[in-house]
Amino acid sequence: MRDYGDDVLRGDWRSVGRRVVPEVPAEPGVVVELPHDGGPSAGWVGAVVLVDAGNVHLEDRYGRVRAFPLGAGFLVDGEPVRLVAPTPARAASGAAPAARARTASGSFAVEGARARVARASRIWVEGRHDAELVEQVWGDDLRVEGVVVEQLDGADHLAELLADFAPTEGRRVGVLLDHWVPGSKESRLAEQALARVDARHVLVIGHPFIDIWQAVRPEALGIGAWPEVPRGQDWKTGTCRALGWPHATAADLAAAWRRVRGAVRGYADLDPALLGRVEELIDFVTGE
Repeated sequence: MRDYGDDVLRGDWRSVGRRVVPEVPAEPGVVVELPHDGGPSAGWVGAVVLVDAGNVHLEDRYGRVRAFPLGAGFLVDGEPVRLVAPTPARAASGAAPAARARTASGSFAVEGARARVARASRIWVEGRHDAELVEQVWGDDLRVEGVVVEQLDGADHLAELLADFAPTEGRRVGVLLDHWVPGSKESRLAEQALARVDARHVLVIGHPFIDIWQAVRPEALGIGAWPEVPRGQDWKTGTCRALGWPHATAADLAAAWRRVRGAVRGYADLDPALLGRVEELIDFVTGE
């Protein structure tokens, strides 16, 4: 007769046959990959540079940094792992003697750098809120590079402004538009505008959000998700109404924007769909 021991139910019988995903401390220098699962950050590869507030910050080979929640969903050497925060002792032993400061965009700060004389090239954004958010997160980088951000005051003005600007090599324009989806009004206006100039010196891209407010991660504001506002309603007013914020006057909407913007401490509080687009524009206008 076989000896089954004292208790056939002893141990974790539920885990039989289940693959155990190992935990890997997110220590500086560990190279991590996100799986090719079709998500917005699929295939991102970067080295750990920072762990804070439950997020791991990964820097790719171009120096771009993105933040992701610790936990499952990562690959190390091609194998699935759970990234966990390193213990204080291990983190301290692996820390550099003096960590380089970073800007709000995640890039390394250039100590003692003075603002560069403005380039002839420009970045254009749709409105004031777009410009304020770009300045808040990328302002240090833009001053070092000598890049000026200007407002279009709406995509309807793009064709006229581009024709007046007359972009050339060394005088490029990068344009960031809202609601950049196939068939949108913005995409049609961009196509018409590019037909009137030398399009080699213009890059028009955008983010998928109806309004730049949506580029702020909901969790940064302590909400579960941005509300769905019915078509035909003013998006900002409808959003404030759904969130229970004052919305009756222009002053109410201005206060709401200050609240949204105040929740942004750096690039980790923004959606990757905006981060990548702004970095792309900066690369374009500085690659002269």
